[in-house]
Amino acid sequence: VQLQASGGGVVQAGGSLNLSCAVSGSIFRINDMNWYRQAPGKQRELVAGITSGGSTFYADSVKGRLTISRDNAKKMVYLQMNNLKPEDTAVYYCNADVWLGGTTPSRYYWGQGTQVTVSS
Repeated sequence: VQLQASGGGVVQAGGSLNLSCAVSGSIFRINDMNWYRQAPGKQRELVAGITSGGSTFYADSVKGRLTISRDNAKKMVYLQMNNLKPEDTAVYYCNADVWLGGTTPSRYYWGQGTQVTVSS
């Protein structure tokens, strides 16, 4: 199983970015899909999550500005980021709870991260 994140970049405050994460491999089902971020010198934090049924979760710091969505057929998860602030600067990682089928329990896999830099 591989997760490939893309879409990061440098943007001015108030700007927008759309992150994408593609899941590949021999997969039976993808459960929760999440976006985390890690700023320099800080712990990795959960930014947004979405269940297989479409229920979403957002950290308080991003509510109203970031929107998570998924395309189950394409095995993709997205993070639309609007009205970006300098404090959003971080490496953003996608994460998915994947079941390979059979008796093997599902487990979380991580993408490699994509850098988002917001200048003031």
